[in-house]
Amino acid sequence: MSLKKDQKIILGINEKPRLEQGILLSIQHLFAMFGATVLVPSLTGMSPAIALISSGIGTLVFILITKGKVPSYLGSSFAFINPIIVMKAMEAKPDSGVAFGSFLVGSFLVGFTYSLVALLIAKAGTKWLMKLLPPIVVGPVIMVIGLGLASTAIKMVMNNPTGDYDLTYVSIGFVTLIITIITAIFSRGFLSVIPVLVGIIGGYLFSIIMGVVNLDPVIEAKWFMIPEFTIPFIDYTPRLSWYVVFLMIPVTIVPIAEHIGHQLVLSKVVEKDLIEDPGLDRSMLGDGIATMIAACLGGPPSTTYGENIGVLAITRAFSIYVFIGAACFAILFGFCGKVSALLTTIPTPVMGGVSILLFGIIASSGLRMLIENKVDFKVKRNLIISSVILIIGIGGAAIHIGDLFSLEGMALASITGVILNLVLPGREFISFKEMFDED
Repeated sequence: MSLKKDQKIILGINEKPRLEQGILLSIQHLFAMFGATVLVPSLTGMSPAIALISSGIGTLVFILITKGKVPSYLGSSFAFINPIIVMKAMEAKPDSGVAFGSFLVGSFLVGFTYSLVALLIAKAGTKWLMKLLPPIVVGPVIMVIGLGLASTAIKMVMNNPTGDYDLTYVSIGFVTLIITIITAIFSRGFLSVIPVLVGIIGGYLFSIIMGVVNLDPVIEAKWFMIPEFTIPFIDYTPRLSWYVVFLMIPVTIVPIAEHIGHQLVLSKVVEKDLIEDPGLDRSMLGDGIATMIAACLGGPPSTTYGENIGVLAITRAFSIYVFIGAACFAILFGFCGKVSALLTTIPTPVMGGVSILLFGIIASSGLRMLIENKVDFKVKRNLIISSVILIIGIGGAAIHIGDLFSLEGMALASITGVILNLVLPGREFISFKEMFDED
């Protein structure tokens, strides 16, 4: 997708949309994040309704902390799926020594770690972090994020609920994708701003025709429903253990690198230096506080969403009010049984169809970062660093030390990239003092 600076900006960051325009744009962003935000708790045995509510609250807090200058939506992080599954399995074993709610304690620690990094950035600047995570590391990591999700999108399109190949699902997925692409490329006026929403609606209607939509859950659901929140000191007593620390904290490098990558990409999309203003410390703190709030409600860790950045890149409508609207809708839908049920009736191939485009945009953003920073792949160290990150991250490499320590996928790829960048020859040596001196 071309992102030339001469493309017209439909809505500026602080520009208020018309009511009907704002509602549709907000719903589009809600749909863009919905599949992934609900998929994470579904895979980990958590409540999708709580994930929606915590994502909405977290986004509002993020917008407040970043002074309304960063148009981002915060949803469930894919990076913590496996650690949460492992920890919940350990919680279920009576003799494991891992107490109920430990995964939520771990999630809270993740948010606290974000906040510590934000504090360090505020005190020492961003130079040290940029030296640890330069474009040659962050670019491939962003590509790993998008390409790592590629199989998820394809499985959503190709396989039915039993896991078998289904031609009906394939047709629904590709019809959804084609509608989205056609709307994005050829439509004019307001339709060109909401191609993802148009694609989902078109795919949903086609799904009804194909007979794969079951509306019984909508009929049976109540209009108002209070989800079963899991509150610390009420539903469980938080307990800290080394198991929780070793399993969750190492993974934080993935969303931290992801966050930096998203802010760099978002800066290019909205044509403003968000690293400088409102600052990476504020956006990182917003992410951390949102994650801690989610943990206190029983929701998964949060992260800024590349899917919504993809929507921004396509639509060029950057208004922060659209994200406020999307957050409010998410909270409302989390408490509205019928709306929540209606959203869950969207067939997985529909979400898979739009995810093919959105996940691809994430991967392309990583490639774009490498190109725009003029990373020279004739230099062997650059070629080696990017190659190792891509293969480790996409290949699913892992290091397991019993049940105590686990490092895999994006986390292992990110840490490996950081280490290679620091130790491989050809990089100018920078002293500890110089790393923390701002230019």
